[in-house]
Amino acid sequence: MSHPSGCLYVVATPIGNLEDLSARARRILGEVDLIAAEDTRHSARLLQHLGLHTRMVSLHQHNESAQTVELLERLQRGQSIALISDAGTPLLSDPGFELVRAARAAGLPVYAVPGPSALVAALSVAGLPADRFVFEGFLPHKPAARRRVLEGFARETRTVVCYESSHRIAEALDDVVAALGGERRLALARELTKIHEQVVAGTAAELRDWLAADADRSLGEFVLLIAGAPEQRHADQITVTVDDLLKALLGAMSVSEAARVAAGLSGLKKNALYERALQLQAQKS
Repeated sequence: MSHPSGCLYVVATPIGNLEDLSARARRILGEVDLIAAEDTRHSARLLQHLGLHTRMVSLHQHNESAQTVELLERLQRGQSIALISDAGTPLLSDPGFELVRAARAAGLPVYAVPGPSALVAALSVAGLPADRFVFEGFLPHKPAARRRVLEGFARETRTVVCYESSHRIAEALDDVVAALGGERRLALARELTKIHEQVVAGTAAELRDWLAADADRSLGEFVLLIAGAPEQRHADQITVTVDDLLKALLGAMSVSEAARVAAGLSGLKKNALYERALQLQAQKS
């Protein structure tokens, strides 16, 4: 089959199960002039499984700018290129944005070859609302930055989807509890479409404890889904509800802890709740 001159294909590849690769993707990977792969060693196993011998070059976060220049020249000479990542859909927390942007800016055809996507797969089985969601990608590596990002979700009413690695998933769940409260509903999808696939749901505190109970549960790649905060439609009713909540919490914990927990449950700002808790405590005394 002939390809449009200078055509770039953005091809989704399997997350785990090689059977997830579409027939169209198999055909295109065998017909293009070149494959730009995030890791040629990893992708070589996929091509070997398919019995393909298409030439590959690497395109990863450390060489993307330089490679984009060369690949764009190839496209402008009329070559066809398939862009793939290690797993799933390119550009979603994977390299490729610069190449796609450059190809489109040059007026070259760019086609999607859809297929596996960890975030869509996780949303479909998590049991959390999927009609409105926001994709955050990987959470920051540093604890302080990660905590700030999570605190920003306190009033987010859409389901939040994040990626996380095995090295940081336990710390990330600790930070979710600290930033949003232990009662915020979560789902955790591990090793999607692979042999040890698991999808568990519960409160933030429950999933933190579930993960800690077995070291093997921290292995693999994770999709973390955070339920949205309740819609805040009636400000007067919310003020009364939060006051009642703070009063109840102040009977069992410090002002700071009460404000933190109330923030996670209500989606309101922790600093404002802290000030309100101080007021309520002063009224009581």
